[in-house]
Amino acid sequence: MSELAAPVVDARAGSAGTRIDLDDVCRWFQVGSTVVKAVDQVNLHVDETAFVVVLGASGSGKTTLLMRKAQEDARAGMPVPDEVWKLGPYLEYWLENFVKPNRRPATYTLYEMNIRLYLIPGLGSQKLTTLSVATVQRFFNQRLGKGDSVRKVQVMRTVLSAALTRAVREELISRNVARLVELPEWRPATVRPWTADEARRFLAACKPDPLYVAFVLLVLYGLRRGEVLGLRWQDIDFEAGTIRVEQQLQQVGGQMHLGPVKTQAGRRKLPLLKLAREALATQVKIQACYRAEMGSAWPQTDLVFTTRTGRPVGLGTSSGRSGASPRRMTSC
Repeated sequence: MSELAAPVVDARAGSAGTRIDLDDVCRWFQVGSTVVKAVDQVNLHVDETAFVVVLGASGSGKTTLLMRKAQEDARAGMPVPDEVWKLGPYLEYWLENFVKPNRRPATYTLYEMNIRLYLIPGLGSQKLTTLSVATVQRFFNQRLGKGDSVRKVQVMRTVLSAALTRAVREELISRNVARLVELPEWRPATVRPWTADEARRFLAACKPDPLYVAFVLLVLYGLRRGEVLGLRWQDIDFEAGTIRVEQQLQQVGGQMHLGPVKTQAGRRKLPLLKLAREALATQVKIQACYRAEMGSAWPQTDLVFTTRTGRPVGLGTSSGRSGASPRRMTSC
């Protein structure tokens, strides 16, 4: 048991029957994962288990509160951590040791930004073991009050909740308070798809563009930009008349990353429509010209869409479907 403000009193360090006299009033103490407040001048008594703490009015012998949480945790096999983490250092530890090695670069970048810009400045000084639903709710309410969108705050909660879930698994805390916070419902903006006539006019307008073939695939199949630019020639089967979508290109921090599509459902086989077949046949010729210009300097790549020098095509943004600014892809 420790007092939450200096000086720290660790009742577990005392022997059985130890009695600690406190002269101050309204002092806060922690027993396991439970926090109690000594409202009156009190004595703290540690019984034979060295976990059960009795708070009693000084000199009166009257018991005012009996805390058994730590004892119950011990019986349930839940260890009391030796180190009391603050949220800020724990978020950094979690980010580097669990997110970075196991998540996509874009996910790591998103989590790192939310931790650095919002969670650490707003909640980083809080102790993991005393972080409460009320504290987290107040923080998110303040972010909304400052003008942050509901979606932005929801992402903050997602990041915090993921970190606290890990802390629960490491038996540093007993519950994830981020899951108990309430936020307004987020309603994504309604997207109006192009009509067939609008799609035809768009393709006619961009036909001279080096990325015309990519635009054809975007319009025909509604693929993500990263999925189109991640296509390999081995994914195009002209004989069977199919296109396999298995990987995507992401741009994170100015660097290109090729990786599998996000979910198993995202791995799919599409029919090679006539317009797509004709466009891809044109792309074969275009890339052959690029290869001839570069000669031996052409990189070993199987990507369908490249720059003139064989590099992956840049993305103005790493996500979004064809209905959102397809011209933000850049070929140089």
